[in-house]
Amino acid sequence: MELKVIAILRRLNKGVALFVGAGLLVCATFVLTDIIMRRFGTSLGGTEEIAGYAMALATSWGMAYTLLEMGHVRIDILRSRADSFKRALFDVFSMIVMSGVIITIALKAWPVLERSIKNGSTANTPLETPLVWVHLPWFAGWVWFALMATTITLCALSLLIKRRHSDTEQFIGAFAEQETLQ
Repeated sequence: MELKVIAILRRLNKGVALFVGAGLLVCATFVLTDIIMRRFGTSLGGTEEIAGYAMALATSWGMAYTLLEMGHVRIDILRSRADSFKRALFDVFSMIVMSGVIITIALKAWPVLERSIKNGSTANTPLETPLVWVHLPWFAGWVWFALMATTITLCALSLLIKRRHSDTEQFIGAFAEQETLQ
């Protein structure tokens, strides 16, 4: 069951990643258009601001995809020398720590959004962007990442309890560099 849950989450996050990637392409096109227009003495204006917002949103939403694709970096010098059970313990421990950190980030992001809503905050820029437009999807991305990390951690704990160590490694393991290079 755990592996089915992870497969569903991977498909879901692949869709999110494609949507975020399309947004980054739109942003890059916007910036490129502005750069070309500057050569002719005019500008769209606000490209730096919008690109910054796009990067913040891509980061918060892209982290869950990266987690499910095992793209986050871990130092595995001890792990690589351990047996299957100990590797699974290292993996589960790293997921527990990651989940804790991401939940903390999501909780700390809430006051930022809350202030934007309460104060009707706008960016101190010529665009005067209502910050709730940026903070809401940014916060949602961190919450999504926290939900994904927690779900993966619970699945990994379940597999560890069932002594399915190789399955645990399959979706949360850190693969040694040698194995990757072969």
